[in-house]
Amino acid sequence: MPKKTYAAAFVDGINRAMMRDPDIRLIGTGFGGRFEGTLHRNYPSRIVDPPTSEGAMAALGTGAALTGMPTMVHFGTSAFMLEAWNQICHEAAVSHYMTSGDIDVPVTFHGFHGVRVGGAPQHSTSPQAMAANMPGLQVVLPSSPHDAKGLIMSALKSRNPTVFLNHTKLMGIEGEVPTRAYELPFGKLDIKRRGRDVTIVATSWMVQVSLQAAALLAEDGISAEVVDPRTAVPLDMKGIVRSVRKTGRLVCVDETPEMCSIASEVAAGVVQHGFGALKAPIERVCRAPTPTPFSPPLERFTVPQPETIADAARKTVGRGRRRGRRPRRTSA
Repeated sequence: MPKKTYAAAFVDGINRAMMRDPDIRLIGTGFGGRFEGTLHRNYPSRIVDPPTSEGAMAALGTGAALTGMPTMVHFGTSAFMLEAWNQICHEAAVSHYMTSGDIDVPVTFHGFHGVRVGGAPQHSTSPQAMAANMPGLQVVLPSSPHDAKGLIMSALKSRNPTVFLNHTKLMGIEGEVPTRAYELPFGKLDIKRRGRDVTIVATSWMVQVSLQAAALLAEDGISAEVVDPRTAVPLDMKGIVRSVRKTGRLVCVDETPEMCSIASEVAAGVVQHGFGALKAPIERVCRAPTPTPFSPPLERFTVPQPETIADAARKTVGRGRRRGRRPRRTSA
Protein backbone atom coordinates (compact mmCIF):
# COMPACT_ATOMS: atom_id res chain seq x y z
CA MET A 1 0.00 0.00 0.00
CA PRO A 2 1.52 3.37 -0.98
CA LYS A 3 2.42 6.01 1.60
CA LYS A 4 1.13 9.57 1.51
CA THR A 5 1.41 12.60 3.69
CA TYR A 6 -1.63 13.63 5.69
CA ALA A 7 -2.10 16.69 3.47
CA ALA A 8 -1.94 14.66 0.26
CA ALA A 9 -4.37 12.05 1.59
CA PHE A 10 -6.78 14.74 2.76
CA VAL A 11 -6.80 16.45 -0.65
CA ASP A 12 -7.11 13.08 -2.37
CA GLY A 13 -10.24 12.42 -0.31
CA ILE A 14 -11.74 15.75 -1.38
CA ASN A 15 -10.83 15.08 -4.99
CA ARG A 16 -12.46 11.63 -4.88
CA ALA A 17 -15.60 13.04 -3.30
CA MET A 18 -15.87 15.81 -5.92
CA MET A 19 -15.32 13.27 -8.68
CA ARG A 20 -18.18 11.19 -7.31
CA ASP A 21 -20.59 14.06 -6.66
CA PRO A 22 -20.63 16.90 -9.25
CA ASP A 23 -22.66 19.12 -6.91
CA ILE A 24 -19.94 19.55 -4.27
CA ARG A 25 -18.54 23.09 -3.99
CA LEU A 26 -15.54 24.44 -2.05
CA ILE A 27 -15.43 27.88 -0.44
CA GLY A 28 -12.00 29.16 0.59
CA THR A 29 -8.54 27.79 -0.18
CA GLY A 30 -5.37 26.86 1.64
CA PHE A 31 -6.43 23.59 3.25
CA GLY A 32 -4.05 21.33 1.34
CA GLY A 33 -0.89 23.29 0.63
CA ARG A 34 0.84 22.39 -2.63
CA PHE A 35 -1.46 19.38 -3.12
CA GLU A 36 -4.43 21.69 -3.53
CA GLY A 37 -3.46 22.49 -7.11
CA THR A 38 -5.01 19.18 -8.18
CA LEU A 39 -8.45 20.43 -7.15
CA HIS A 40 -8.02 23.74 -8.96
CA ARG A 41 -6.99 21.97 -12.15
CA ASN A 42 -9.81 19.44 -11.97
CA TYR A 43 -12.64 21.67 -10.75
CA PRO A 44 -11.85 25.35 -11.42
CA SER A 45 -15.52 26.32 -11.65
CA ARG A 46 -16.45 24.63 -8.38
CA ILE A 47 -14.01 26.44 -6.08
CA VAL A 48 -14.68 29.95 -4.78
CA ASP A 49 -12.05 31.95 -2.87
CA PRO A 50 -13.89 35.00 -1.50
CA PRO A 51 -12.42 37.87 0.53
CA THR A 52 -11.82 36.96 4.16
CA SER A 53 -15.16 37.23 5.92
CA GLU A 54 -15.82 34.13 7.97
CA GLY A 55 -19.44 34.94 8.77
CA ALA A 56 -20.28 35.56 5.12
CA MET A 57 -18.44 32.41 4.02
CA ALA A 58 -20.32 30.28 6.55
CA ALA A 59 -23.61 31.88 5.54
CA LEU A 60 -22.89 31.22 1.85
CA GLY A 61 -21.94 27.61 2.52
CA THR A 62 -24.95 27.00 4.76
CA GLY A 63 -27.28 28.60 2.24
CA ALA A 64 -25.92 26.45 -0.56
CA ALA A 65 -26.32 23.35 1.61
CA LEU A 66 -29.92 24.29 2.42
CA THR A 67 -30.67 24.15 -1.31
CA GLY A 68 -29.21 20.63 -1.46
CA MET A 69 -25.71 21.50 -2.68
CA PRO A 70 -22.95 19.82 -0.59
CA THR A 71 -20.44 22.51 0.37
CA MET A 72 -17.12 22.66 2.19
CA VAL A 73 -16.16 25.94 3.87
CA HIS A 74 -12.50 26.44 4.80
CA PHE A 75 -11.67 29.03 7.47
CA GLY A 76 -7.91 28.60 7.65
CA THR A 77 -7.03 28.78 11.33
CA SER A 78 -9.98 27.40 13.26
CA ALA A 79 -9.79 30.29 15.72
CA PHE A 80 -11.43 32.38 13.00
CA MET A 81 -14.30 29.90 12.93
CA LEU A 82 -15.57 31.75 16.00
CA GLU A 83 -16.31 34.72 13.75
CA ALA A 84 -18.90 32.47 12.08
CA TRP A 85 -20.22 30.81 15.24
CA ASN A 86 -23.68 32.30 14.80
CA GLN A 87 -24.08 30.86 11.29
CA ILE A 88 -22.62 27.49 12.29
CA CYS A 89 -24.62 27.05 15.49
CA HIS A 90 -27.83 29.02 14.87
CA GLU A 91 -28.34 28.16 11.20
CA ALA A 92 -26.46 25.07 10.02
CA ALA A 93 -26.78 23.05 13.23
CA VAL A 94 -30.48 23.58 13.81
CA SER A 95 -32.12 23.86 10.37
CA HIS A 96 -32.86 20.14 10.01
CA TYR A 97 -34.59 20.12 13.41
CA MET A 98 -36.44 23.38 12.85
CA THR A 99 -37.92 22.10 9.58
CA SER A 100 -39.06 18.82 11.17
CA GLY A 101 -36.48 16.97 9.12
CA ASP A 102 -37.63 18.34 5.76
CA ILE A 103 -34.32 20.08 5.00
CA ASP A 104 -30.83 18.55 5.14
CA VAL A 105 -27.72 20.67 5.64
CA PRO A 106 -24.78 18.96 3.87
CA VAL A 107 -22.10 21.49 4.81
CA THR A 108 -18.60 20.79 6.13
CA PHE A 109 -16.78 23.52 8.08
CA HIS A 110 -13.02 22.97 8.01
CA GLY A 111 -10.19 24.59 9.93
CA PHE A 112 -6.72 23.97 11.38
CA HIS A 113 -6.73 23.74 15.15
CA GLY A 114 -4.15 23.39 17.87
CA VAL A 115 -0.90 24.80 19.18
CA ARG A 116 1.55 25.13 16.29
CA VAL A 117 4.68 26.95 17.58
CA GLY A 118 4.32 30.72 17.83
CA GLY A 119 0.61 30.91 17.06
CA ALA A 120 -0.09 32.79 20.31
CA PRO A 121 -3.65 33.12 21.71
CA GLN A 122 -5.49 34.07 18.50
CA HIS A 123 -4.08 31.32 16.27
CA SER A 124 -3.96 28.33 18.63
CA THR A 125 -7.62 27.61 19.37
CA SER A 126 -9.02 24.08 19.46
CA PRO A 127 -12.80 24.59 19.27
CA GLN A 128 -13.85 20.93 19.14
CA ALA A 129 -15.33 20.90 22.64
CA MET A 130 -17.37 24.02 21.86
CA ALA A 131 -18.64 22.47 18.63
CA ALA A 132 -19.42 19.18 20.37
CA ASN A 133 -21.58 21.09 22.85
CA MET A 134 -23.85 22.30 20.04
CA PRO A 135 -26.57 19.74 19.19
CA GLY A 136 -26.85 19.13 15.46
CA LEU A 137 -23.15 19.25 14.59
CA GLN A 138 -20.89 16.31 13.80
CA VAL A 139 -17.29 16.81 14.98
CA VAL A 140 -14.44 15.01 13.19
CA LEU A 141 -10.80 14.86 14.38
CA PRO A 142 -8.55 12.63 12.22
CA SER A 143 -5.10 11.64 13.44
CA SER A 144 -3.53 9.86 10.44
CA PRO A 145 -3.37 10.12 6.63
CA HIS A 146 -5.55 7.02 6.27
CA ASP A 147 -8.24 8.47 8.54
CA ALA A 148 -8.07 11.93 6.98
CA LYS A 149 -8.97 10.59 3.54
CA GLY A 150 -11.73 8.25 4.68
CA LEU A 151 -13.31 10.72 7.08
CA ILE A 152 -13.37 13.70 4.69
CA MET A 153 -15.07 11.50 2.09
CA SER A 154 -17.70 10.57 4.69
CA ALA A 155 -18.11 14.21 5.72
CA LEU A 156 -18.69 15.40 2.15
CA LYS A 157 -21.21 12.62 1.60
CA SER A 158 -23.07 13.28 4.85
CA ARG A 159 -26.36 15.18 4.79
CA ASN A 160 -25.59 16.67 8.21
CA PRO A 161 -23.46 19.71 9.13
CA THR A 162 -19.95 18.72 10.13
CA VAL A 163 -17.08 20.51 11.85
CA PHE A 164 -13.90 18.92 10.47
CA LEU A 165 -10.69 19.89 12.28
CA ASN A 166 -7.15 19.10 11.16
CA HIS A 167 -4.08 19.81 13.24
CA THR A 168 -1.32 21.70 11.47
CA LYS A 169 1.33 19.39 12.95
CA LEU A 170 -0.30 16.40 11.28
CA MET A 171 -0.07 17.69 7.72
CA GLY A 172 3.44 16.41 7.03
CA ILE A 173 3.26 12.97 8.67
CA GLU A 174 3.21 9.94 6.37
CA GLY A 175 1.19 6.74 6.47
CA GLU A 176 -0.22 4.00 4.29
CA VAL A 177 -3.28 5.14 2.33
CA PRO A 178 -5.28 3.04 -0.18
CA THR A 179 -5.41 4.51 -3.66
CA ARG A 180 -9.09 3.60 -3.99
CA ALA A 181 -11.96 5.69 -2.71
CA TYR A 182 -13.21 4.66 0.75
CA GLU A 183 -15.26 6.08 3.59
CA LEU A 184 -14.79 5.65 7.33
CA PRO A 185 -17.93 5.59 9.48
CA PHE A 186 -18.51 8.28 12.07
CA GLY A 187 -18.85 7.07 15.66
CA LYS A 188 -16.46 4.12 15.36
CA LEU A 189 -13.12 4.34 17.16
CA ASP A 190 -9.81 2.89 16.08
CA ILE A 191 -7.23 1.28 18.35
CA LYS A 192 -3.89 2.70 17.24
CA ARG A 193 -1.86 0.54 19.64
CA ARG A 194 -3.04 -2.41 21.68
CA GLY A 195 -2.15 -2.82 25.34
CA ARG A 196 -3.22 -4.44 28.58
CA ASP A 197 -2.32 -2.12 31.49
CA VAL A 198 -3.89 1.28 30.75
CA THR A 199 -6.14 2.85 28.12
CA ILE A 200 -5.09 6.22 26.68
CA VAL A 201 -7.89 7.99 24.79
CA ALA A 202 -6.79 10.88 22.56
CA THR A 203 -7.83 12.70 19.37
CA SER A 204 -6.10 14.45 16.47
CA TRP A 205 -2.41 15.32 17.04
CA MET A 206 -2.67 14.08 20.62
CA VAL A 207 -2.96 10.54 19.25
CA GLN A 208 0.54 10.86 17.81
CA VAL A 209 1.82 12.31 21.08
CA SER A 210 0.13 9.50 23.01
CA LEU A 211 1.81 6.90 20.80
CA GLN A 212 5.13 8.46 21.75
CA ALA A 213 4.09 8.23 25.40
CA ALA A 214 3.15 4.57 24.93
CA ALA A 215 6.66 3.89 23.62
CA LEU A 216 8.12 5.50 26.76
CA LEU A 217 5.83 3.41 28.94
CA ALA A 218 6.90 0.24 27.15
CA GLU A 219 10.45 0.90 28.35
CA ASP A 220 9.08 0.63 31.91
CA GLY A 221 7.17 -2.53 31.15
CA ILE A 222 3.80 -0.76 31.01
CA SER A 223 1.57 -1.82 28.14
CA ALA A 224 -0.61 1.10 27.00
CA GLU A 225 -3.57 0.85 24.64
CA VAL A 226 -3.99 4.02 22.55
CA VAL A 227 -7.59 4.60 21.48
CA ASP A 228 -8.60 7.17 18.86
CA PRO A 229 -12.35 7.97 18.77
CA ARG A 230 -11.80 9.71 15.39
CA THR A 231 -15.08 11.59 15.86
CA ALA A 232 -16.07 13.46 19.00
CA VAL A 233 -19.69 13.58 17.80
CA PRO A 234 -20.85 10.86 17.48
CA LEU A 235 -18.61 9.38 20.19
CA ASP A 236 -17.99 5.65 20.38
CA MET A 237 -18.43 5.38 24.15
CA LYS A 238 -19.16 1.65 23.98
CA GLY A 239 -15.81 1.04 22.32
CA ILE A 240 -13.98 3.19 24.88
CA VAL A 241 -15.63 1.36 27.78
CA ARG A 242 -14.72 -1.96 26.15
CA SER A 243 -11.05 -0.98 26.20
CA VAL A 244 -11.24 0.22 29.81
CA ARG A 245 -12.87 -3.07 30.86
CA LYS A 246 -9.77 -4.79 29.47
CA THR A 247 -7.14 -2.54 31.05
CA GLY A 248 -8.94 -1.25 34.15
CA ARG A 249 -7.36 2.18 33.87
CA LEU A 250 -7.91 5.33 31.82
CA VAL A 251 -5.91 8.40 30.83
CA CYS A 252 -7.77 11.01 28.75
CA VAL A 253 -5.60 13.30 26.61
CA ASP A 254 -6.95 16.46 25.00
CA GLU A 255 -5.57 19.64 23.44
CA THR A 256 -8.47 21.66 24.82
CA PRO A 257 -8.54 22.99 28.40
CA GLU A 258 -9.80 20.46 30.94
CA MET A 259 -13.07 22.27 31.73
CA CYS A 260 -15.87 20.83 29.54
CA SER A 261 -13.31 19.17 27.26
CA ILE A 262 -13.57 16.06 25.12
CA ALA A 263 -11.42 14.43 27.82
CA SER A 264 -14.01 15.34 30.44
CA GLU A 265 -16.81 13.80 28.35
CA VAL A 266 -14.84 10.59 27.89
CA ALA A 267 -14.07 10.41 31.61
CA ALA A 268 -17.69 11.05 32.58
CA GLY A 269 -18.93 8.46 30.11
CA VAL A 270 -16.59 5.79 31.45
CA VAL A 271 -17.65 6.53 35.02
CA GLN A 272 -21.31 6.31 34.00
CA HIS A 273 -21.06 3.16 31.89
CA GLY A 274 -17.96 1.35 33.12
CA PHE A 275 -17.23 2.45 36.68
CA GLY A 276 -17.00 -1.10 37.96
CA ALA A 277 -14.12 -1.84 35.61
CA LEU A 278 -11.87 0.92 36.97
CA LYS A 279 -8.97 -0.16 39.16
CA ALA A 280 -7.73 3.40 39.72
CA PRO A 281 -8.95 7.00 39.39
CA ILE A 282 -9.09 8.43 35.86
CA GLU A 283 -6.34 10.83 34.84
CA ARG A 284 -6.84 13.76 32.46
CA VAL A 285 -3.97 15.44 30.59
CA CYS A 286 -5.16 18.60 28.86
CA ARG A 287 -4.06 22.02 27.71
CA ALA A 288 -3.46 24.47 30.53
CA PRO A 289 -6.38 26.86 31.22
CA THR A 290 -4.51 29.90 29.93
CA PRO A 291 -4.21 31.86 26.69
CA THR A 292 -1.52 30.22 24.59
CA PRO A 293 1.86 31.95 25.08
CA PHE A 294 3.87 33.16 22.09
CA SER A 295 7.10 31.94 23.70
CA PRO A 296 7.88 28.42 22.39
CA PRO A 297 9.13 27.09 25.78
CA LEU A 298 6.05 28.44 27.57
CA GLU A 299 3.82 27.21 24.75
CA ARG A 300 5.24 23.69 25.07
CA PHE A 301 4.59 23.80 28.82
CA THR A 302 0.87 24.44 28.29
CA VAL A 303 0.09 21.40 26.09
CA PRO A 304 0.34 17.64 26.75
CA GLN A 305 3.74 16.13 26.00
CA PRO A 306 4.77 12.46 25.79
CA GLU A 307 6.43 12.73 29.19
CA THR A 308 3.38 14.21 30.94
CA ILE A 309 1.07 11.62 29.41
CA ALA A 310 3.45 8.83 30.43
CA ASP A 311 3.63 10.21 33.98
CA ALA A 312 -0.17 10.22 34.21
CA ALA A 313 -0.27 6.61 32.99
CA ARG A 314 2.40 5.57 35.52
CA LYS A 315 0.36 7.22 38.25
CA THR A 316 -2.83 5.37 37.41
CA VAL A 317 -0.98 2.08 36.93
CA GLY A 318 0.74 2.63 40.25
CA ARG A 319 4.27 2.35 38.98
CA GLY A 320 6.87 5.07 39.04
CA ARG A 321 10.07 5.05 37.08
CA ARG A 322 12.40 2.76 38.99
CA ARG A 323 15.97 3.95 38.80
CA GLY A 324 18.63 1.36 38.23
CA ARG A 325 16.19 -1.36 37.21
CA ARG A 326 16.38 -2.80 33.75
CA PRO A 327 12.95 -2.50 32.06
CA ARG A 328 11.32 -5.73 30.98
CA ARG A 329 10.13 -6.21 27.42
CA THR A 330 6.52 -5.76 26.43
CA SER A 331 4.79 -7.09 23.34
CA ALA A 332 2.15 -4.31 23.07
